[in-house]
Amino acid sequence: MLDYALLNALLAVVRTGSFERAARELSITPSAVSQRVKLLEERVGSLLVRRGQPCEATASGALLCRHTERVQLLEAELGGRMPALPGASGERRARLRIAVNDDSMSTWFLAAAAEFCVEREVLLDLVVDDQDHTAQRIRDGDVQGAVTTLAEPVPGWRSMKLGRMRYSAVCAPAYFARHFAHGLTREALRQAPCVNFNDKDELQRRFIRRVTRADIHPPAHVVPHGAGFVSACTTGMAWGMCPRRLIARELESGELVEMSPGVRFDVDLHWQSWRLAVGWLDDFSAMLKRHAKLLLD
Repeated sequence: MLDYALLNALLAVVRTGSFERAARELSITPSAVSQRVKLLEERVGSLLVRRGQPCEATASGALLCRHTERVQLLEAELGGRMPALPGASGERRARLRIAVNDDSMSTWFLAAAAEFCVEREVLLDLVVDDQDHTAQRIRDGDVQGAVTTLAEPVPGWRSMKLGRMRYSAVCAPAYFARHFAHGLTREALRQAPCVNFNDKDELQRRFIRRVTRADIHPPAHVVPHGAGFVSACTTGMAWGMCPRRLIARELESGELVEMSPGVRFDVDLHWQSWRLAVGWLDDFSAMLKRHAKLLLD
């Protein structure tokens, strides 16, 4: 039989990235966490954690972490239906680790999730990544659900369409006058700084290809923060592709202008989650789908 005190220690190390933070989460000493992980490794005969900054699970460790998370969800669901079971209620709270893109975080996701989390006393552990790359979190077994552009379900997972986010290329009026007085020419777009969310962000280059049919690499700021990304545009630092819902006020006030009003990008978003039936996760998925219909285009 598996020892869940050992498994919980492993999961805490992997999720927090260090033995010290895992110790604080579990209210035990770092030495005790290390001993538990070492004992688990001896029992399964395999290295489970790569020690480093941060600590990372090996392939075997990731399998055990996924198993432990599912057990924790099942126990939380059972505890919610049988409150007389031994153990404090806080120990039975379900925790959902979800990968979500920053634009969804900044616009609709938390509004959709808030009521569910309050009513069910569910804790969210959100991992923010580019929408085109959250699927990798699924393949790595790092999360239990993900908002992603990937429509095809990962093996062992199920996928449903949530809706779409509409993006427009925008900048400050003074920036537009400075860089694009003669139009969105290839040379102008080659010289004008844009802003990327991170090194995975391809939306700006996709816009350039759409309007110029050329593969151009403009100078780019990197601002991995939704509000900061918009600020980089409103302050005249750069131009960027912003979600329409996020910049409605700035467009109305004239702080931002559309660089090419007829050119917009619709990004389809999908929700992928474990195929294994777990009440909390199934209910969360259903809630997310309902709210997405109201909050997405």
